[in-house]
Amino acid sequence: MRPRFSRDVYVLGVIAFFVMVGFGVVVPVLPVYVRSFGVGYVEVGAVVSAFALMRLVASPFCPRFIDWWGERTTLAVGIGIVAVSSGLVGIAQDYPQLLLLRGVGGIGSAMFTVSAMTLLLGSTSPGIRARAIGFYQGGFLIGGMAGPALGGLLATISLTAPFFFYAATLAVAGLVGLVLLRPATRAAAAGSGAQADRIPFRTVLRDRRFRAACLANFSQGWTSFGVRNSLIPVLVVEVLKGPSSWTGLAFAAAAVAQTLALGPAGRFVDLVGRRPAMIGAFALAAVTILAVPFAGNIWLLTGLLCLYGVVAAFMGTAPAAAVGDAAGASGGRPVAVFSMFADVGAIVGPLVAGLLADTLSYPAAFAVGAVLFLATSAYAMRMPRETRVS
Repeated sequence: MRPRFSRDVYVLGVIAFFVMVGFGVVVPVLPVYVRSFGVGYVEVGAVVSAFALMRLVASPFCPRFIDWWGERTTLAVGIGIVAVSSGLVGIAQDYPQLLLLRGVGGIGSAMFTVSAMTLLLGSTSPGIRARAIGFYQGGFLIGGMAGPALGGLLATISLTAPFFFYAATLAVAGLVGLVLLRPATRAAAAGSGAQADRIPFRTVLRDRRFRAACLANFSQGWTSFGVRNSLIPVLVVEVLKGPSSWTGLAFAAAAVAQTLALGPAGRFVDLVGRRPAMIGAFALAAVTILAVPFAGNIWLLTGLLCLYGVVAAFMGTAPAAAVGDAAGASGGRPVAVFSMFADVGAIVGPLVAGLLADTLSYPAAFAVGAVLFLATSAYAMRMPRETRVS
């Protein structure tokens, strides 16, 4: 039987699509646009880091916003902040303005991310939670595949056009959230069979499911969002001696593989369990990422990235579902902490990986990510065994 999601799940999937289409439009253009202000590569990196850093700084405050305003309003306000700041980036007069605006956008991104995941976990029952997360992440992936192509076309008009397009897609996403999301989620959660009792945060912190999920998010932030995205483009150009377009094609193929795997991964996580999914997926991810720097040609590299994409479908759904199981209807604080682990990994991972690649080798940089994945797999063995009912 197909899972019966609440309306909020479908709406969040649509919002995720619009958000990621706009983000994908901006990503390939942003470094070039920053360079147009006459700054160096360090300043380019600072703009990227400012967004991630402010996400990290703002995340602890997001649960309080959710308590004050509710998930729907917090989500819409967060998207609105990113929309306005992105539109202003397109008319920035100098580099300091650009840096400041990207940092403000990071605050809005944190509000959106924490409130959306809190709403998603709170409006689904444990038996279909992973499949709901997979549907939500599918919106991001499909939007992420469409965005860069549109960004390339818009960049032919001007370097600022993608930022105005991003602001427009975010405005649509925020409007969809305000109009279609339900204002109160706890009643919806109770009606869907989700756990309605609030669990003290100190109890959630002691739960091995939550700890394993946080370690999983840190290792993914470090390796998937950091090492993979920062070193593989350089690996393609400097080691495989290929054009940078190869990277885009390989990443696109991996995104397709991950999107196709989300449905089966969600069913496995819901019906078999979070524990076996995390043990197996993170162990296989460690082997795969360790093999990446030894790929002798673009075809082998693309194959490894596609395998990694399939495994990433499990790594994306199982930990988030485990957070929902451990936290119940405890509000945004556990989700905020869970999100912060990924942000820390994404900030520190590329720096350490770049240092290791400069001083030792590419395999050494990827090996650290593999070790973190293996540590996650090992800790997941300490999670309680589950009895799943579809």
